[in-house]
Amino acid sequence: MFLHLGSEVLVFQKDIIGIFDYNLIKKSRATKEFMEIAANEHLVIRGEEDKKIKSFIVTSKKIYLSPISADTLQKRVMSGNNNFFV
Repeated sequence: MFLHLGSEVLVFQKDIIGIFDYNLIKKSRATKEFMEIAANEHLVIRGEEDKKIKSFIVTSKKIYLSPISADTLQKRVMSGNNNFFV
């Protein structure tokens, strides 16, 4: 199954390690450092530049920044709702 992350980005659900609120980066020094290292290693993927980032999704290969809230993405995973045209 795929999960639609917004900005025409789909990832395999089996590759997802975690879905997190983007504000966590501001609250946690460790998370901020993790994201800085990932960005320096070109592992962070951002969709459309003009959309506000609400969550970040850590997968086995990359980290995706999404305009969709972490709560909404988690609900999609739990409900099996993988409608690509949401």
